[in-house]
Amino acid sequence: MKKIIILFSILINAVVGVYGQSAKKGGDDLNCYFKWAQKFDLRGAEDVADGTYSDVIITFRSGNDAQCINGKCDVKDGKVTAMYTKMEDGSYEPIKRKLHAGCFPAPVTNGMSAVILTAENEIINVLFIKKIKPKKAGFEKAPDPSDD
Repeated sequence: MKKIIILFSILINAVVGVYGQSAKKGGDDLNCYFKWAQKFDLRGAEDVADGTYSDVIITFRSGNDAQCINGKCDVKDGKVTAMYTKMEDGSYEPIKRKLHAGCFPAPVTNGMSAVILTAENEIINVLFIKKIKPKKAGFEKAPDPSDD
């Protein structure tokens, strides 16, 4: 019995170890929302002023699945007040999902809207990708010593 418990725990550790390594690869297994969220977390974002933005990404998530769609939104008093998805012909259509009370209008923090939850438990976020701060310059590598 002890051998079975030890064998079982070794097997569990192996599975957890392999899963943990694949999650650390750098984003290959991440959906589009999580890839963008990592970029916002690493770099930060400029403040989003009131106005209409036609260069946003609107994410629709359900479980581990995500769709990232180009779109447009209106911001008033620091909150997303209207959202539109961009169609292939360049036109925009308003998002017509039923939203949970209290989720909308959604405040914008660090270039991303707060979670907007639909009646179907779908999660929506608006990402202001043009507001991401530029990548910081890396360190300049020092040369190796020479025999001068």
